[in-house]
Amino acid sequence: MALTLTDLVDVDLGKLATAVSDWKKAVDGLKKSAESARTGMQAKSDAARWAGVNATVTREFVAKTAKEVSDLHAEANSIYQVLEDGHAELASLQKQLRTAVQVDAPHLGVRVEDIGGGRVRCFFPHVRGDSDERTQEQLDQKQELEDRVNGILAHAAEIDASVARALAKSHGNDPHNAGHSTYESLNDAEVERALELARKGDKMSDAELRELNELLRFNSAEKDGEFATEFYQGLGGPEKALQFYAEMSIDGTDGDATKTRLNEVRDLQKVMGYTLANATDPDHEHHLSDNWGAEFRRLGTRQIGWEPGQWNKPYGYQVLGGLLRYGDYDARFLNPIAEHITQLHKKEPYFFLSNKPAGSPDTYGFNPSGKLGTGNDPLNSVLEALGHSPQAAEKFFTDAPTAYNEDGTVKKGGDPGFRSYLDLFTDKKFEWTVDTNAANVLADEDKTKAALNFGPEALGHALEAATTGRPYDSDATADAIKHSDAQAHLVSEIVSKFGGDPELIRHNENGDLDGEETGPLYALRGSLGDITAEYMGDFQRAMYDEDPSSDLFPTFGAAADLDPNSAARFLGEVGQDPDAYSAITTAQQTYTTNVVDHVINGSSHSTASLDGRVGAAVAPGSAIAGIMSDARAHAIYEYHTASDTEFNEAAAEKQKWVNRILGMGIEKVGERLPIAGAPLEWASEDIQESIMKSIEQDTSSEAETQAGEEYTNGRQAALDSARAAVDHALVNNNTIDPDTAEDLRRAARTSAGHSHSDGAQWKSESSKH
Repeated sequence: MALTLTDLVDVDLGKLATAVSDWKKAVDGLKKSAESARTGMQAKSDAARWAGVNATVTREFVAKTAKEVSDLHAEANSIYQVLEDGHAELASLQKQLRTAVQVDAPHLGVRVEDIGGGRVRCFFPHVRGDSDERTQEQLDQKQELEDRVNGILAHAAEIDASVARALAKSHGNDPHNAGHSTYESLNDAEVERALELARKGDKMSDAELRELNELLRFNSAEKDGEFATEFYQGLGGPEKALQFYAEMSIDGTDGDATKTRLNEVRDLQKVMGYTLANATDPDHEHHLSDNWGAEFRRLGTRQIGWEPGQWNKPYGYQVLGGLLRYGDYDARFLNPIAEHITQLHKKEPYFFLSNKPAGSPDTYGFNPSGKLGTGNDPLNSVLEALGHSPQAAEKFFTDAPTAYNEDGTVKKGGDPGFRSYLDLFTDKKFEWTVDTNAANVLADEDKTKAALNFGPEALGHALEAATTGRPYDSDATADAIKHSDAQAHLVSEIVSKFGGDPELIRHNENGDLDGEETGPLYALRGSLGDITAEYMGDFQRAMYDEDPSSDLFPTFGAAADLDPNSAARFLGEVGQDPDAYSAITTAQQTYTTNVVDHVINGSSHSTASLDGRVGAAVAPGSAIAGIMSDARAHAIYEYHTASDTEFNEAAAEKQKWVNRILGMGIEKVGERLPIAGAPLEWASEDIQESIMKSIEQDTSSEAETQAGEEYTNGRQAALDSARAAVDHALVNNNTIDPDTAEDLRRAARTSAGHSHSDGAQWKSESSKH
């Protein structure tokens, strides 16, 4: 039965705590009784020389009595352990819920309403005189709160059901027999139930599959890995685990599956992935042995069946890939698999796809999510796995490759034939496949092109995780991770690769890249834009070849030391993508605002004039703005791949980059807040509003583009952005008089205008080469 909001907020868990205490006393008492019966009554009975009826009836009675006392102790201990764990978890969830409802909701101006079925909705109540208009950030915060509260209620309901089920099994509903199921913890009971459901396979009802998903969801992230490890061990080993997932994924994605079933199987894909990541982490107290990784690699090129007489059987990696797409995996488990799959693909790109059943309908196969392929090509899957596993991705792209045999064992002394995986994937001879189940896909040119981009897009996700230290789809803005030497060096290599050979990601209207209209890695541009945003300090340093010892344009951790020419060409090609353009522009303006604030409000021993230093501070960002203006105009009017509307809409989703860059700025200057003592929330919203206006203003006409003229509106946007950066820095500064303030604005605008022209010119010149 679903728990209501009131059930969990108001319930008196003190009574449950008392029950736990009482059962602890009962356990201690029964333990003494059981020990006494074993060492006293039964020991004497066993030692006695019985004769006649006593030799059978009395001795048997004494033994049975001693066993029953021992069983009573076991049953009481099981009940105590389950109740204790249940109370601890419910108390924690109740505390989280009360904080969400009684603290967070009022702080956001949100009301939480119980709508039944164990769910709530959050809304902004109308206040007289209020326009009821909300920012996107406010709406996102409201939705996050609603999701959090519903998640807490669902988790509490799962705990409640698991405790009730475990207590019933411990008791057994037999008042005359105490020997029934026993548990050392609530975890044991939850694992038992999860495996009980999993053994039903595709015979599980939708409700049972939903129950299994919730058991996995709420236990897959346990820090010690106990539940995750015991669940996968209970499935019966690597091959049995693959058979179970394959059976369920096919059951949920075939043509007869209902929408409900498909959604539940999609959920299963996620939670089984998260659980596998937890279970295979060697740093957890409980984890699967290394043999699981070795066995998965052995099974990778072997066909896996799960039904008697099955005709079409997938390879192990085709099934495993569906699970790997979700979860943050440890490099020691994931990277040997990723290397093995990549090397198999290099040797024979269609090895796995040739195993796809002929005439398959347009379904999702072993990747129920339907994102970036069906899962028939495990290369896409394992690149997505790296995209969610930052530490593994960093090592994958920065460590020297290890050669593997076809059976997944290490090839001793073997040479994989390439220096790095970045080299391999950026080799124009590397062949990407069309991973889709669509019938006659080659007859549908648009679908073929879309599917051909799945692999490169997944590669972008993996590179993004490797260089930023975050899963590529993370919206987190806190806990910024300083760039390591290896990450910074990788970024330098990426910029050199694509800046030195833009054809890899460039629109190619002449069609000389094997008949394709775009470079083979064109789909990476969104991720390359995010990488640029993350390393904005490094890109600004590169614009005017800033001295590495300078602290005016700080990097966040190790410096990438980018080549200026490669960086300019790189930006010009990447910026043609609306998402990349918006990420770069947002990060650039936020970073520049931080730098200007540091110049005006920070301490300095420089003897240069303040207006000169402000002009220098806005110059690199304005040059980047010029490159972005040119890139945007070319995308709209020359290549016809996007519209002004798409560029503007993409910008609305980049608030996270404002917060991330501000977070990096705070780290740089210690405790000083980024904008002259203003709260971070205010600074973030104010800067984002300024950025949105700038992006909407950064447009040009087709005639201007064709004539190669200065992009007037883009230039004006750069001037306004530079002036806004100075204004932000002056908000709470009482030491600068109005005349000096105007001089600083003028210096910023002048420098921005010149630098914007520089950037636009660099982009135009680089596009000719």
